[in-house]
Amino acid sequence: MHLNRDEEAILAGEKGEGSRKAMELLVALGDIYGAERLVPISCAHLSGVSYKTIAEGGISLLEDMALDARVCVPTTLNPAGMDRERWKEMGISPRFADRQDHIIKCYERLGVTSDCSCTPYLGTNVPKRGQHIAWAESSALSFANSAVGAKTNREGGPGALAAAIIGRTPEYGLHIDANRAPGVVIEVEGDDIDYSMLGQAAGAVAGTRIPYFKGIRPTVDQLKTLAAAMAASGSVAMFHVEGITPEADAFSVAGLERVAIGRKELDRAREQVNTGTDPELIAFGCPHLSVDEIRQLASMLKGRSRQGDAEVWFCTSRHTLAQCPRESKELERFGKLVCDTCMVVTPIEERFKCTATNSGKACNYLATLCSQKVVFRDAKGLVEMIS
Repeated sequence: MHLNRDEEAILAGEKGEGSRKAMELLVALGDIYGAERLVPISCAHLSGVSYKTIAEGGISLLEDMALDARVCVPTTLNPAGMDRERWKEMGISPRFADRQDHIIKCYERLGVTSDCSCTPYLGTNVPKRGQHIAWAESSALSFANSAVGAKTNREGGPGALAAAIIGRTPEYGLHIDANRAPGVVIEVEGDDIDYSMLGQAAGAVAGTRIPYFKGIRPTVDQLKTLAAAMAASGSVAMFHVEGITPEADAFSVAGLERVAIGRKELDRAREQVNTGTDPELIAFGCPHLSVDEIRQLASMLKGRSRQGDAEVWFCTSRHTLAQCPRESKELERFGKLVCDTCMVVTPIEERFKCTATNSGKACNYLATLCSQKVVFRDAKGLVEMIS
């Protein structure tokens, strides 16, 4: 991979040890994937925040990088392992809370904005079409590629951090226009589509291919849901929706495999993720709830009374929550408004064995990362379980 004079100086350690390590990682990634050069990025979004997922090894890396390195583009953080203000109410241990706080402070010393959300594109980190970015949260990067038209690969946490420090990323994969072409056409049949289960079914079909959807007209929140489920059930980092997403008209779909997904396929996907019957935790917000979703839930719950013994979480970002003061009071009658984290990256396995959710993404990760039996319901179904 070709480096210019400034990049060579960074690799030689002339800008500090942290920057040298970051450049070394980017060069290694570029060599692995056959990149010819580095391209400037406009922003970054980092995973590897929860103490549950990175543990002490991840802390050591962050401490080393924070000694003399700083990010040089706007950079945001993924959810942490707890609500930074309400961690005791979540049943988090003081030891976990201390280490989690230390992780976030390391990122803050690096110059990262510690918003701790998987939906930065809803307000705190909004890229533009055509911009190169380095994002590491699977659902967020898929949304950025697909709904926004920005360009990012499916970055790992260290790679995204290195790119944020250098302000560049290797030019390969989805940074190259030709690699953003669809590989399979998904023809959606029927109305009243559950976008979590559509993503679950489509991700399994697409695998690593870029799907092109026909027959749907999703809202922004439905695009968010679709992106999250496909990234978890497959490895989908980008998709197109005919007449909706910005690059859908840029490619021909002639000759591509066509797969129909209708009621039968959605029902089968739902059956596959439903593994439990009696949830101890009912969790909304994976990805984090948007302003519209909070308002919709508050409207659905208005006039109802709390029922059942299961604990209830509404997971969202502080940026979003600040825009919904009235609705948040309505939701608080039924459960906890949990910020900075979500049910997937916090240690719920220490308290619960079965979790109910309306998220296809969460269905996949709750079983593997949190040792949970899973009950899947749509938002209306979860509301009926708690009221």
